[in-house]
Amino acid sequence: MARKFPQVQPGGSLILAWQIKGKKVLVVGGGEVAAGRILHCLNADADVHVVCPSSGLNDEVTYRVAEKQVTHIDRLFEPSDLEGADMVLVAIDDPAASTAIWKLCKEKKIPANIADVPPECDFYFGSIHRDGPLQIMVSTNGKGPRLAALIRRFIAKQLPPNAGNAIEVIGNLRVKLRKVAPNTEDGPKRMAWMSKVSETYKWEEMCDLTEEDMDNLLLFYPANKVPSVDILRALRGGDNDIKKLDVFDGAFGFSVGA
Repeated sequence: MARKFPQVQPGGSLILAWQIKGKKVLVVGGGEVAAGRILHCLNADADVHVVCPSSGLNDEVTYRVAEKQVTHIDRLFEPSDLEGADMVLVAIDDPAASTAIWKLCKEKKIPANIADVPPECDFYFGSIHRDGPLQIMVSTNGKGPRLAALIRRFIAKQLPPNAGNAIEVIGNLRVKLRKVAPNTEDGPKRMAWMSKVSETYKWEEMCDLTEEDMDNLLLFYPANKVPSVDILRALRGGDNDIKKLDVFDGAFGFSVGA
């Protein structure tokens, strides 16, 4: 065949953004590894239940319990703890017990992760960079967690400052745009215009945009135009002096080339 298609690379994982808001996540263990797992789940707004004797909780997990950020079951794991669980994370120093829990999860078809035992994992935890809505995960498929952390730090250094703020601004603009153009048939134009906005401004410019700027930016949507950041700044404070801006086209209020 003349056409070329991407070559299959077996052995990878399907990397997804798993939505677990409000879902019950059972964490077995209360040490350092468990603490990291718990934080990831709380960041995703999960309903976290921790099964571990109080004597086995480290300072961070003890804090989460005291602040009622998690539900604590002060004892060793029992099979009944799996009832209603949507996900199970095991982080204990007992290989035999870990495997037993893994097998129970398989029987009940509950996705599970057994720390440091890749064959007993339905999914892996990668090394994650977080900046507001921006999340970047580096995975080595369980083969090199420390190396994943090094790669993640390298990638993070290449990102512009406040990248998360810029993404937040664009997200808010999308919400506002849907109110301006709510119909299904508006979809293609909305997507094309949002792409044009993302390509027009530099990262630092997007980070500097205000709510007022976004409202003014929407004035240019009907004409399918994107103004320069200088024009947006000139419009701040209700300064809509058309002659000074010299961007009026007589049809939509404002018009300027992207």
